[in-house]
Amino acid sequence: MSLHDKCALIPGASRPIGRAIARKFAEAGVSLILPVFDWPESISEMENEFTRSDFNFSVISTDLRDKNNVIDLAKDIEKNYVSIDYLINNIERGGMPVVHGSYDLKHNENQWDIEFDTTLKAKWLLYNHCAPLMKKRTGASIVNISSISGIAGRSGSAALLFSDGYSAANCAVRSFTKNWAKELAPNVRVNELMLGLIMYRHGEKTRGWGMLSAPEKQNLLNTILLGRTGTPEEVADTAYFMAVDASYITGATIIMDGGFTLGGQDVPPIPPGILD
Repeated sequence: MSLHDKCALIPGASRPIGRAIARKFAEAGVSLILPVFDWPESISEMENEFTRSDFNFSVISTDLRDKNNVIDLAKDIEKNYVSIDYLINNIERGGMPVVHGSYDLKHNENQWDIEFDTTLKAKWLLYNHCAPLMKKRTGASIVNISSISGIAGRSGSAALLFSDGYSAANCAVRSFTKNWAKELAPNVRVNELMLGLIMYRHGEKTRGWGMLSAPEKQNLLNTILLGRTGTPEEVADTAYFMAVDASYITGATIIMDGGFTLGGQDVPPIPPGILD
């Protein structure tokens, strides 16, 4: 399907998962609006890659935690693109307990606020100020990217990876998803993609994963029914499906965790019973 007349707002595209999502949409012909803030080396890598690939994209420096910054972003989009077809709300920040330690430590003085402001408030600001631009288009959709930390919390085998604040913020995303789906129906669909352990995000190639012992890593993998972590490309395929193809799904949460939230307990055989 060619989507050359469509545009997508995708924050977090400089990092591996966001970049895979942006790449997926760009390959379908979608024009990309990419707010960026930190990770300058990653931003440069993204710009070089997307330029070589001849993607149609615009990089806009924006602190998505700041209301005035987001208002300016929305005005800029309206001026240059008129409307938005897809908002992939891929913005979050979470500290891993295995890396950061307790919130009471001095270096974590602002960590709770960072997790809530980035994971939750930024999503709301983008929605609040960009949804009016989406109402102008038929078939527009929003995908909120969240984490299974909203289900698991800081417990079980994931206790080393999911902090309290990050977990609470992700739990609240589901409320946003359902409310926004009601507010924007029937013209704009709103769904949530809840991620488990993904490479570059709570999985391999993260600082936290590298600090885990071999038994701790194996314990996590044993909890995942599919026995492995996911890839950014798998996330991108699912996000694209939810945004573009899932035309009769709204207000729903798809859990993409390889069965992590179901794992941890074996299913025993059915007992013989006592009846003749």
